[in-house]
Amino acid sequence: MAVNEIDEGPEFADLALIPELLKALSGLGYEEPTPIQREAIPPLLEGRDLLGQAATGTGKTAAFALPMLQRLHSAHPLGMEDGGGEPAGLVLVPTRELAVQVSEAMHRYGRDLGARVLPIYGGQPIGRQLRALERGVDVVVATPGRALDHIGRGTLPLKGLRMIVLDEADEMLDMGFADDIEAILQDTPEDRQTVLFSATMPPRIDGIARRHLREPVRIRIEREAPAAGEAPLIRQSAYIVSRAYKPAALGRVLDVEAPTAAIVFCRTREEVDQLTETMNGRGYRAEALHGGMGQEQRDRVMSRLRSGTADLLVATDVAARGLDIEQLTHVINYDVPSAPESYVHRIGRVGRAGREGVAITLAEPREHRMLKTIERVTRSRITVEKVPTVADLRARRLELTRAALQESLMEDGDLDRFRVVVETLADEFDLVAIALAAVKLAHESTGAAADEEEIPEVAPRAQRPERGPRDDRHGRDDRRGRRGGGAMSRVFVGAGRSAGVRPQDIVGAITGETRVSGREIGAIEIADRFTLVEIPDGAVDEVVSALRRTTIKGKKPIVRRDRDDAPRGRR
Repeated sequence: MAVNEIDEGPEFADLALIPELLKALSGLGYEEPTPIQREAIPPLLEGRDLLGQAATGTGKTAAFALPMLQRLHSAHPLGMEDGGGEPAGLVLVPTRELAVQVSEAMHRYGRDLGARVLPIYGGQPIGRQLRALERGVDVVVATPGRALDHIGRGTLPLKGLRMIVLDEADEMLDMGFADDIEAILQDTPEDRQTVLFSATMPPRIDGIARRHLREPVRIRIEREAPAAGEAPLIRQSAYIVSRAYKPAALGRVLDVEAPTAAIVFCRTREEVDQLTETMNGRGYRAEALHGGMGQEQRDRVMSRLRSGTADLLVATDVAARGLDIEQLTHVINYDVPSAPESYVHRIGRVGRAGREGVAITLAEPREHRMLKTIERVTRSRITVEKVPTVADLRARRLELTRAALQESLMEDGDLDRFRVVVETLADEFDLVAIALAAVKLAHESTGAAADEEEIPEVAPRAQRPERGPRDDRHGRDDRRGRRGGGAMSRVFVGAGRSAGVRPQDIVGAITGETRVSGREIGAIEIADRFTLVEIPDGAVDEVVSALRRTTIKGKKPIVRRDRDDAPRGRR
């Protein structure tokens, strides 16, 4: 892929944008374009198709929204009823949250143009969407499923479409929207302008580009590397923790880091609900966010987070995609993501628009190898650190107390009203003793616990003795102890988290249909749409044959030996 060189670029005024858009950008406080905006806006204004790779938070929305608004306005003034009510622009996004954010941004940019922008997504009353479409809109921002629903109803005509954007295309494919996207693109005019943005560029994205884009401009924007001697904008670290101690480790890390606001990513809805309850029981202001919640619930959760009523969001990947929370300082992976692409999207929630951020991963010993894979693919350093000890926690809490007292002393507040207390006590006690007692009271008033249990230190799997016990969720022995020390191979099962598959479903299906026992089954990795399970090499054919005859979660999935026994995390 050709990579455009990024030099010192022009200002917004030099990008051939019309005065109405420049005025809107100035009013919003935009000072200069980001690299993706500098590279993408000129060719898009020329009507070129574009394939852009850029991480979340690099300014992609303005990069496609500004050219879309300007080109549609040039073809016919936006918002004019005599221009017809059918949309001329369509933006496809993976989630309802991102649909709302993109729609709001486009409305702000195109306010002086009279742009009519409508978000349509599941969870919103369809009657309201139907009425808005009937009145006429210029740009529709939609999730693929709801867009296809309206196309099937005949309420979202595409024959007048001049420009279509696929935003966060890799996320849409990961969520199972591939067929929907293909169906929508097939319904659009051949002479449309097509734009595709993606944080990662797997082969499936390149395939869509070859089928649907015409000689596209290709742009790749890397996150700016820190200058020599400078710390990166996103500090990435990991802690190796046994599963039983993960909630305690999460609390310990949160206490030491003291984030302004944080997102904790979990794999399943059940884990989100359970961990949210656990963290609230430990005194944190935690809120859950997952796909099983209604839109009103999700809106309330986001309102609490943005207002500061809550400071900890526990969420699944799907629910948190597309979120942009300004006060967010920390992202925490409660489990190691199943693929490097997921890790990239998760940590992209912080470090946006030049702000610093922290990405922390809680890894079980068996997940250490996946951390190394993520490091290699993302070309970033993930520092493995020791879980803070009780002594570390006490020192941190004392530091927070000291900082609070220092801030109080530096403020021009009214401290004189407490002078009589100090002077009265000074007749009987030393001033330092009085200060120590006051600090003790202030420290204890924060709710700091007197004692906490130490979290056992564990080594990554690669550092363990060959025949040591295996520390995974199934409690089985190390693979060398199975079937006389035979090698392990992996089986691919074409069903994953999106089908509700859990480790116990896989174990139950295998042990119920074959001679393989539970202790012989190795690591089970469940991705959104598939599962990889380690099986003794000599039993693979038996397991594949048996699973092809049975059902998992009511369906018969594709089952085969994993091709080439590829490394973990392959998509």
